Amino acid sequence: MSNSKTISFGSRAVKTRRRFLKQGIATLASISVVPSQVIRAQSEVRDRNGHLIRPRSVVPSERVRLACCGIGNQGGSDLRAMHATGLAELVALCDVDMGGPHTLKSLRAFPDLPRYQDFREMFAKMGDSIDAVTVGTPDFSHFPIAMLAMSQGKHVYVEKPLTRTFHESELLVRGAKKIGVATQMGNQGHCQDNYNQFKTWVEKGIIRNVREITAHMNGGRRWHGWDPAMSAFPAGESIPETLDWNTWLMTAQHHDYHRDFVRGQWRCWYDFGMGALGDWGAHIMDGFHQFLKLGLPETITPLRIDGHNPLFFPQASTLEFKFPSRGEMPPVKVTWYDGKKNHPRVPEEYGDIKIDRAVKPVNGRVMPAQELPAGKEIYGEDLVFKGHSHGSTLSIIPQSKAADLSPDLLAYPKNPTNHYANFLRACKGIEPCLSPFEVSAPLSQVFCLGVLAQKFNAPLVFDRQTKQITNHAVANEWLKGAPPRKGWEEFYRLV
Repeated sequence: MSNSKTISFGSRAVKTRRRFLKQGIATLASISVVPSQVIRAQSEVRDRNGHLIRPRSVVPSERVRLACCGIGNQGGSDLRAMHATGLAELVALCDVDMGGPHTLKSLRAFPDLPRYQDFREMFAKMGDSIDAVTVGTPDFSHFPIAMLAMSQGKHVYVEKPLTRTFHESELLVRGAKKIGVATQMGNQGHCQDNYNQFKTWVEKGIIRNVREITAHMNGGRRWHGWDPAMSAFPAGESIPETLDWNTWLMTAQHHDYHRDFVRGQWRCWYDFGMGALGDWGAHIMDGFHQFLKLGLPETITPLRIDGHNPLFFPQASTLEFKFPSRGEMPPVKVTWYDGKKNHPRVPEEYGDIKIDRAVKPVNGRVMPAQELPAGKEIYGEDLVFKGHSHGSTLSIIPQSKAADLSPDLLAYPKNPTNHYANFLRACKGIEPCLSPFEVSAPLSQVFCLGVLAQKFNAPLVFDRQTKQITNHAVANEWLKGAPPRKGWEEFYRLV
């Protein structure tokens, strides 16, 4: 830790952060939108007051100067994957628990990089040396980091789900459109054969007239086994010496520190995470959401909620999303299942899993006798498809129907790149991101609506035009979530 940067939280640092935020506001008010794909060898441009007018472009021959916010667990995995592409030069590490056990692998791998516990301080001191930022922090903290980075002309890679609230996704899309930087959500399988296969099969008419989809993640979750009668958050504990708890909370309302709020446990709570749906939905639902042009649902209905509690996620849930027709595409019902024993019926000849033959088939579907792999079943007009998560490709059920189709019809372009290289190449203007905010934000908003149906254990009616919940006033207020903590309001005023 000999290279650690000492972070000051005194009045001087506060003034620096305020000045930096004001610069961000001025930037968004005056910036010209120039797509990165058409910029070549240009330095950043600022006005006479030092406000950014045009972000620095990264030419194809350069490496992208990358700062990483969140360097343990998934954030650490993102850091190493970005570095492995050879397209990035790591310039700074940032983590509120700098030196915590989950950060040590990254710190040992990059011992000479500047280190920060507060992303605001990092941008204030190193902004001129940063082209792009990864955000691999808890769900609720994605928004302020990404918004401040974009306001300073930085390209942003943000882990899934994009945000914890519907409104934050709206603001990120608005900011990305106005500023013109490269943006990518970290649903890594959205940049592999899964992407090209689904896109091509829709274009060729192999996947057509889909009216029903089931999606599921039935593995154990951190909160499984918790007492549904819990009526209060756990009592506070001593804060670890390595952790800046105040900055960890960011925009969230105050909570006393507890070990069940950090290092992955944040995913259990509505205040911090998005549960199984937000965690896995982006790896399962991304292809059909984009290429079937689903957009936002009209209704979200909780068909099953086991162990409902307003503080943390259910032991099992089944959520039904109904999407209207889109052009020539018919309405679609998407049913999400989570929980260890909460399986959807699957088509006969599904494979990969033991089927309970004692259960009478219903409409050609049977119940699994053991845990399903995470994935989806897509019911088209003529064919049924199954797929797993991340970059796995679809197969046709039964296989005999696939044999009736020509290899040329089933063929699709192969994708030699990966999600991280795609983002970095987009920063350099070589190719567009495949999961930019205009694609990934509506997907994340589907999860936000599903989480509200879980939280309130109530069916919701959503107006796709006004983007309001029309039948549940309290849930509608939660499209924005709780007000930000005092001192963090500025991030919501950057656009």
